[in-house]
Amino acid sequence: MEQYKKEFIEFMVDCGVLKFGDFVTKSGRRTPFFINTGFYRTGSQLRKLGKYYAEAINEKFGLDFDILFGPAYKGIPLGVATSMAISEHYDKEIRYCSNRKEIKDHGDKGILLGSPINNGDRIIIIEDVTTAGTSIQETMPILHTQAAHAQVEHTQVEHNQVEGDVKVLGLVVSVDRMERGQGTKSALKEMEDTYNFATTAIVTMDEVVEHLYNKPYKGNIIIDNKLKNSIDAYYQQYGPVKS
Repeated sequence: MEQYKKEFIEFMVDCGVLKFGDFVTKSGRRTPFFINTGFYRTGSQLRKLGKYYAEAINEKFGLDFDILFGPAYKGIPLGVATSMAISEHYDKEIRYCSNRKEIKDHGDKGILLGSPINNGDRIIIIEDVTTAGTSIQETMPILHTQAAHAQVEHTQVEHNQVEGDVKVLGLVVSVDRMERGQGTKSALKEMEDTYNFATTAIVTMDEVVEHLYNKPYKGNIIIDNKLKNSIDAYYQQYGPVKS
């Protein structure tokens, strides 16, 4: 396992983002682990988080793309922090962009924060954890619609004659929970198949378990045999169906 992955796992533990116990997810699944990225709360934490995201993006996609898009709301600080980290550590300028939940009708009008989306832009979407795909379903039309608006402004053709042409290269999340989505496949695999783009995560739950299981961290065993059995049982129930 790469060193930055090990450091990120420990970073999540230190920040209280990764917790183990007895939790219930939004989908109603009872789970022995929980990831809450809302616990990244300081400038230094966001600085480190952006660097880990930047490393994962560079490893999977490289840096030959135009926009890092973070869906509202949690994706907003992730996009800002990661675009700054890419600039700082790779000397590469990537534009950041997010959406508003409500369209602003005064001042800086529109639905976008940060960079506009232009026709032909290559985009990577950044999120916190593996989702059921709801935010991606909402995000894809926004990207194409905004690209169409940009083309209309540049060419002065009728909007109904233009379809936005952007290329979504992929999706990056902090942790791949490695559980089923709506069907039998993992949530990330479902998104890959549905939208025809690649996905990656800074770490997977397999890597989390590998790094923490029966290994002391700051004097404590975080994942002992009992917790490991609970995690295994969770994946027997909610893990993707192996073909």
